[in-house]
This record gives sequence, C-alpha cells and structure tokens, in this order.
Amino acid sequence: MEKMRMETPDLTAANVEKIGALFPNCITEMADENGKLKKAVNFDLLRQMLSGDVLEGDEAYEFTWVGKKAAIVEANKPIRKTLRPCLEESVDWDTTENLYIEGDNLEVLKLLQESYLGKIKMIYIDPPYNTGSDCFLYPDNYVMDKEVYEAELGIYDVEGNINFKENSNANPRFHSDWCSMIYSRLLISRNLLTEDGAILISIDDNEVANLIEICNEIYGAANFVGLFCRKTKAGGGSASGSCAVEHDYVLCFAKNTSLMPPLLEKFDDKYLERYKESDDIGPYFWDTMERSSTATRPYTIEAPDGTVLKGKWFRSEATFKRDLTTGEVRFLKKTDGSWSVQFKQRLADGKKLRTILENSDLTDKKYRSLSQELEAIVGCSLGHPPKPVSLLETLVYSVCTSSKTGDIILDFFAGSSSTAHSVMNLNAKDAGKRKFIMVQLPEVCKQGSDAEIAGYANVSDIGKERIRRAGKNLKKDNPLTTENLDIGFRVFKLDESNMNDVYYAAGDYTQDMLTMLESNVKPDRSDLDLLFGCLLEWGLPLSMPYKSEKIEGCTVHTYNDGDLVACFDENIPETVIKEIAHRQPLRAVFRDSSFNGSPAKINVGEIFKMLAPDTRIKVI
Repeated sequence: MEKMRMETPDLTAANVEKIGALFPNCITEMADENGKLKKAVNFDLLRQMLSGDVLEGDEAYEFTWVGKKAAIVEANKPIRKTLRPCLEESVDWDTTENLYIEGDNLEVLKLLQESYLGKIKMIYIDPPYNTGSDCFLYPDNYVMDKEVYEAELGIYDVEGNINFKENSNANPRFHSDWCSMIYSRLLISRNLLTEDGAILISIDDNEVANLIEICNEIYGAANFVGLFCRKTKAGGGSASGSCAVEHDYVLCFAKNTSLMPPLLEKFDDKYLERYKESDDIGPYFWDTMERSSTATRPYTIEAPDGTVLKGKWFRSEATFKRDLTTGEVRFLKKTDGSWSVQFKQRLADGKKLRTILENSDLTDKKYRSLSQELEAIVGCSLGHPPKPVSLLETLVYSVCTSSKTGDIILDFFAGSSSTAHSVMNLNAKDAGKRKFIMVQLPEVCKQGSDAEIAGYANVSDIGKERIRRAGKNLKKDNPLTTENLDIGFRVFKLDESNMNDVYYAAGDYTQDMLTMLESNVKPDRSDLDLLFGCLLEWGLPLSMPYKSEKIEGCTVHTYNDGDLVACFDENIPETVIKEIAHRQPLRAVFRDSSFNGSPAKINVGEIFKMLAPDTRIKVI
C-alpha cells in the first residue's frame, strides 16, 4: 500500500501534467534549485501552439535533451584505468585472437581507442531497451562527482558489488538518461570502425526514434543503411498495451555507405553463387556469350589456338575486341576441345545486390529469442531471452561475408555472448578467420534467480562459460572441419591504473612515505599487467602472440616478434640492454627503476642509438 504524503499537493506539477496531456510536445525537462531534473513547460513552443501566426524567435532543426552536452564531455574525458589480463579464466591464451573484457563499456571503449582505431569491421549491440522496468546499469557521471553520483544512485552495495537500478518511466529523466548513456558510447565506438564497416543495434519501440536521431547525428543521415523489423513472437503478450507488440528492430548505419559493400543474405546460396566474384568495378559472374540466329552482328572470332568461331553475336566486333583487352571477355576450352566465349555479367547500372533480407524484415521463426537456447548450453536463463544465434549469424555474415580477411566483430553489451557464439558458428561452417571482442559489465545475478542458483556470480561469468561450452560442442560435433577453429579467448578485467597515484605537494612528504616512493608501480601488479598496459598506451592490439624468456636472470617479454620488447626488472645489466637492442625491436619499454640513476638512462639511450637507432624507447 502507498504511504500517505502528509503534505499538500504540488499544484504546479499537476498543472504541468494537464498541459502535457493537451500539448505533449511542449513538455521538456529542467533542473530545479537542487540540480535535480523535473518536467517543465516550453513556453515559447506553447505560445506558438496557441497562435495562428508565426512568432519571432530563432529556430533550428536539432535533436537534444538534458545532459547531451555533458554526455559529449564524458565521452571525451580521459581516464586512468587499465585492462589486466586474467589467464586463469581464459581459453587457449597463447594462441587465440578473441577477447573477452569485463568492465564498464564506456571506459573499456576509451581504452581500446588507440589499439583498435579503424580496425573493427562490425559492431553489434543489444543495449537496454528502456522499457521502464529494465535494469539500468550504466549511470554515467554527467552532472556531479563520481563518488557523489554513485552514492546518490546507490549503484554499489556495502560489499562493492553493482546493484541493479530500474530506469522507471516515472523518472523525469527517463529518456534523457538513456540517450546520454547510448550517445557517449556510440560517439566513441564509431572511431573503432573500419571505413567500410557498419554498426547494427537491436532496439524496440521505446527508443527507436531517439536512436535513429542519435545515429543520424553521429554517423550522418547519409550513412543510414536500413531499419530491419524482427518478429519476436506471435501475440503481444503482457507487454502489449493498445496493440499487440510482436516485433523489435535492428538499426544499421555504415561508417561510409560509399565504401561499405552491399549487405548480403547468408541463406540465398544461389544468388551468392552467381555474384561471388568481384573486381574494381563490382560483383559479377561469368556468362556464356552464345551465338544466336536472332543476333544482328555476324563476324568471326579467333580463339587463342587459332580456331575460328563463326556466328552472330549480341555485341559488336569493336566492343568485343575492347572487352577482350580489358578482361571483360575470356575464352574457356571445354572438355570436348571446343571453345566457349564468356563475358562478365554485371548488375545493371544503379542496381545493387539485395539487402540483408527481402522486404527488410526478419520474420522467420528462427530469428525469435528463446531462453531454451541459452539454458541448453549453460544450464540457466537470464530472466529475459537473449538474441538467438541464428539472428546474429545472419547479421554478422551480412557485413563480414568474407571468411578469410580476419574481420573483427565487437559487442560492447555482450550479455550472454550470443555474438561470440555466432562468430564461432560461422567460422566452423566456412573455415573463417573472423574474430570477436566481447565487453560486458559484471552485473551481479539477482539472488534467487536461475543464474544465481546455477552457481553464476554475474552475467559475465555466464557469457564466458557459454563461449567455453559452445566452442567445445563445435569441436565435438564437427571434428574434421574444426581442427583449426579458434574457440579460445583472452580475458581482461578493467581496473585502476597500474601506476601509483601521487597527490602530495613537495612539502607534504614525510619520512615514512619514502618507502612508498621506491616504486611507481602498485605492489599487486605483475609483469603481464605492465606489458598489456603498455600495449594499450602504444596502440597495439591485445591478441597478438608473445614470449617471455630469461636473459642473464632478467625476464624479457617479446610481443608479436618484435613489435615491442619489455623488461621490468630492477637494475638491468648493460649486457641485457645490448641484447635487446641487437634484436632491433620497433619499441622498447623499461621501468624507471630499471636503471640506477640518470647516467644509466643516458647510457641506455646511447646503446640504442648505436645498435637500434629506429627503436622507440619508453619507461614507466
């Protein structure tokens, strides 16, 4: 039962609600005297609504909300964080090229900016749908200090775990919170896409209009590819109101539509077979240039062995000779020894290969979400059915059609890792080299939920276990075709910087602080933590092979056959420095304490100038 208010009603708020019922477009949001948002009336717009004449004032076409500017600031704000490798939770750490990253995706995306700038072929995300009851776990710092903000929202419990928070539609920031959350992440993630890449986003009616406007602004309206409708069920169910809701959407934007290949439908094998070849002009297939009595251009054609082919042809002799020179026409010797004349059959001008599905929809039953699919693998559900692997396979293939180019697929709302599962499935079918990067906040499983009862502490644990089991199943079910299938993944976890923070002024240091200054590296950090922290700063990918070896008692790490060599030992002997320099790595990293004073540092610089002048050197 409701608690009595024990105060008089807020008549102003009641009047705003009445105006909103008549003129919903005139309701906006504003901050009250305490900085909290409340509903308010846009009086300029209300005056215009009540006037038959155009009133004076500036106007512009724009899409905005309270917190938009702060979301831009948040996206551009630097952070002191790192990704720490977790070998014990990884699979095939030494050989895999897949990644699984635990942490807030906004901060993870910032950390990936240098290492994966322009390297991601496809982004797929399934963000919170903002239904009014979804768990809203991305309360970014848009208006106040992080500690104050988190304390006010109560996103952490007494043990430091993340709490679930509901973004209720009674919240005056209902849409603003969601728009700010998604805007900053899309703004950063766009930088990661290749020039011919694309982003696909699952969304429902609640925010689809806002999402399109946000993507129009970030990607440009000209790069809109399509809005695909997915049938989710038959019959609206309890979620329906005035009409039966049986669908959601997949929104697609390209980084650059002029460079992005057409989206191909995976299951239209006959169509793909015809146009499977492509050159600088575009897709084509070889068709036979038949002789016909109805053709009007009779002339003879000489085959490579001198055989003369007589007949009437559909193209002129001059055009034939030109096309033969440019490679548009070829001779093919048949098994009976005769010659066939073939030409490149191309799409008509202005035509493109069909989009992902005819009529731009995803209505087949195989695209509907089923909890059973996840339960069959990990033994529990998530409380809401994840996207089916069949849907993700189609979406991934539509952008990453080639199996050999090693395209990277990023999902930074990974959930139960349906995207990773689909990538492995596709690779198993066509011996593909596609790679995935999954990013997931470690959302604590609710007490008493199927997941908690099954022994999973958080959602990321479910996602990792799903990848492990799905990979093993693929190997078991297809032993002959999956021998080289990459079913592994390197696990990284978002954490504070590897380096000690120093906030004291020079006069504030005391004698008992001197031990803290002996090392600028936090005591709980390993060589591997430092190595991968350096990779992020230097913009190197996290999936390359590396080796560690002992040289005169010092541990030396070589990343990707010399892209980077690092040694974090104390007082490194000159002979070890010379050995590293002799290998002429592109980059070399040491700790500041690796050298005994400034003269030793100068000496290291001189050694590299002499033995490896092109090597870039840094210390941490």
